[in-house]
Amino acid sequence: MGPSRLPATPYGQGAEPAPSLADILERVLDKGVVIAGDIRINLLDIELLTIKLRLLVASVDKAKEMGIDWWEHDPSLSSRARTRAVPDDDVERSLTEENARLRAEIAALRARAEDRSVDG
Repeated sequence: MGPSRLPATPYGQGAEPAPSLADILERVLDKGVVIAGDIRINLLDIELLTIKLRLLVASVDKAKEMGIDWWEHDPSLSSRARTRAVPDDDVERSLTEENARLRAEIAALRARAEDRSVDG
């Protein structure tokens, strides 16, 4: 028998095999890919419509690492966000108290400003 030969590959003998779709997808999700583009529709130099497209493809972990976690706060996507969307009595009460306190501060500042304008 003659010497064994490696099958010919499109990349030449001894070259690394082409990455599989799973390898490519893993790399994309690990690193993240941003695709951005704008569509503008003009008529006689008058801009009628502008559409800005931004697409980010990344794993959940990578997105969180970049500070993107909107799906955790969207009530239509997260059950935890849904329970937080229902107002808590304590939270509502504290907001009402803070609102009243801020309105009182604004009234006091306005009164001081009026006193200064009368004196000056």
